[in-house]
Amino acid sequence: MVQHSGPDPAGPDPTAGAAYRAAGVDITAGNRLVDALRPLAKATARPGAAAALGGFAAVFDPRAAGFHDPLLLAATDGVGTKLRVAHSAGRHDSIGVDLVAMCVNDVLVHGGEPLFFLDYFATGKLDGAIAAAVVAGIADGCRAAGCALIGGETAEMPGFYAPGDYDLAGFAVGAVERDRLLTGASIQAGDAVLGLASSGLHANGFSLVRKLIADQGLDYGAPAPFDPSRSLAEALLAPTRIYVQSLLPAIAAGRVAGLTHITGGGLVENIPRCLPDGLAVTLDTMAWPLPPVFRWLAETVPLPLSELAVTFNCGIGMVAMCTPDQADSLAAELHGHGETVQRIGTVVDAVPEAPRVRLHPGGIGWPA
Repeated sequence: MVQHSGPDPAGPDPTAGAAYRAAGVDITAGNRLVDALRPLAKATARPGAAAALGGFAAVFDPRAAGFHDPLLLAATDGVGTKLRVAHSAGRHDSIGVDLVAMCVNDVLVHGGEPLFFLDYFATGKLDGAIAAAVVAGIADGCRAAGCALIGGETAEMPGFYAPGDYDLAGFAVGAVERDRLLTGASIQAGDAVLGLASSGLHANGFSLVRKLIADQGLDYGAPAPFDPSRSLAEALLAPTRIYVQSLLPAIAAGRVAGLTHITGGGLVENIPRCLPDGLAVTLDTMAWPLPPVFRWLAETVPLPLSELAVTFNCGIGMVAMCTPDQADSLAAELHGHGETVQRIGTVVDAVPEAPRVRLHPGGIGWPA
């Protein structure tokens, strides 16, 4: 394994590691990769972290980042079988954004500002070009989230992964001032539910998507059946949207009562995670049209509304709850930050034995 910490500054001995290389692990190639990653990490520097790769552990100073009484938040995730689409299509430049997004959006849900990120890249045989493309995407995601890429690990594990395969995991740490921690405790019946648009599938439901593609014999290089302007690979690999910079000002101003990141489990399973006991939400599918990729999935698999909404984000990547008098101004503020926002529902009192997310059908493109 090679930490993103680099070789001896004097340079590696070119004869070193010959036996290990013969067994399938090339330490020299790993060190060359680290050298290539240094400028990517440096470009993500922020107050509190120099974002320089070096040593065995990275250091972050929350005071230098402007925090006075911070609570730390941590999240870890991967990108699931979306990686298989990247492998099959030979496109590795955006999957790193997904990795960062899946972690930093989870930190954001509790009001946290992402501070730094570390990645874990594991493969059977290191391909420097692929690894560099992946980490370049990670750096892009970190810049979008305002967090520093301060370290990671590259593991070359011959015999463990199939040729050409790799896996990814990410780890984000953030902070929130103690009195700004979002727990959802202040959410009340009557509060507005705002939906922030997703950029596509994000990184969930790809086992079903890949099965559909295999069953239909579709080509990743051909035009997407739901968007002929893009190849199928390009459309499916659209990276997960990062909501950090858009939402942090509103969170800091105390205008958000609760947030939930719509990941695995879709709308149905994720929204209740931020609701106090005794509350539910009603969602009106007429408030936003079902995006074409989800419409295609619903019609082709096919999927009823109940299964679609528990498998995919259905075009909503983040949900925010706020008081009804704040809904319009908060939506306008988020729109000003580049988000597409709709008021998609209302917080209501829960009904015993009834679902805590109730979807009213009838929207454009939605299944029954």
